[in-house]
Amino acid sequence: MHERKAKMAELADALIALPGGAGTLEELIEVFTWSMLGLHEKPLGVLNVNGYYDGLAALLDNAVAQRFLRPEHRAALHAEATPAALLERFDGWRPSKLAKWL
Repeated sequence: MHERKAKMAELADALIALPGGAGTLEELIEVFTWSMLGLHEKPLGVLNVNGYYDGLAALLDNAVAQRFLRPEHRAALHAEATPAALLERFDGWRPSKLAKWL
């Protein structure tokens, strides 16, 4: 599984998750974590069809409010309802350059 995900991330220009189950969430959070660790600088987003990812957005916003997630890292995960809007958000996006905490 890990080798497949690493190969997909290597070949991709951007990473987009469609609505899905536990496997999709696991893959999304892994590449989100890779972004925070500086392992890639690719745009990352979810296609938020019918508000499917609203709960995840609320969870991440709460993690920021509780100071478990930096706002700059939270901003790396984009959510839009249409593919065109998501790709527009990706246009020109660059990750924040933060000092490592370790």
